[in-house]
Amino acid sequence: MNATALIAEDEPLLAASLQAELRGQWPELAVAGIAPNGPAAVAMALEHRPDVLFLDVRMPGRTGIEAAQELAEEWPEGTPLPLIVFVTAYDEYALRAFDLAAVDYVLKPVRADRLALTCTRLKEGLAKRRGGASDTLDQLRQLLGGAVPAASTRLTVIQASAGNAIHMVRVDDVIYFEAADKYVRLVTAEREHLIRTSLRELLPQLDTQRFWQVHRGTVVRADAIATATRDESGKLTLSLRGHTDKLPVSRLYSHLFKGM
Repeated sequence: MNATALIAEDEPLLAASLQAELRGQWPELAVAGIAPNGPAAVAMALEHRPDVLFLDVRMPGRTGIEAAQELAEEWPEGTPLPLIVFVTAYDEYALRAFDLAAVDYVLKPVRADRLALTCTRLKEGLAKRRGGASDTLDQLRQLLGGAVPAASTRLTVIQASAGNAIHMVRVDDVIYFEAADKYVRLVTAEREHLIRTSLRELLPQLDTQRFWQVHRGTVVRADAIATATRDESGKLTLSLRGHTDKLPVSRLYSHLFKGM
């Protein structure tokens, strides 16, 4: 069966060039479409469910890494995730990180010899998948888990503004953090606060042994989790100690919850 692909690239000339190169390197590969930005890449991938996804790392609306994370969370159960190739102008440090995560990449402008190697790797990956092996989700966990460098110091107190007051919130009192546009909502047993930062900026300052990311927009204090319940479709939901909110767990982080 012929493979299908989706290209996500906001520069039309580069997208057309990549499609033409793929046509020469892998004639049997059917390109289902070209997404001009990150949100469109996610929507089109969920619609077409391609075998291969070429993601530009820097796209409007959502980066390639953010799009990959959202796809891993939203992808329907029982359907293999696409094999992902990042199209990037990142420096050698980032490229080594992608290699360690076993996710392939091609540099802009795309060179025919490098793309040929990528196509070979993709064909091998698809052959392994047809043979029953599928580790794309594990690859994404490695990549996304290492995408944010650890901070040298850990937060113990967060200063949350509210009108003319600044509340000194102990990190130990936070039950969970939730992304809210350009802010982060932090929830304690008594109240909630908004802080002007992104979850991505906050994550490196938290102790990952105590605070677990369970969704792309949610980080919960591990010892505040009372139960993790799986429904008939396999989706996990967390019940909390000291709060009535229920938190969904995305597929990307479901491996954190395994009975002993």
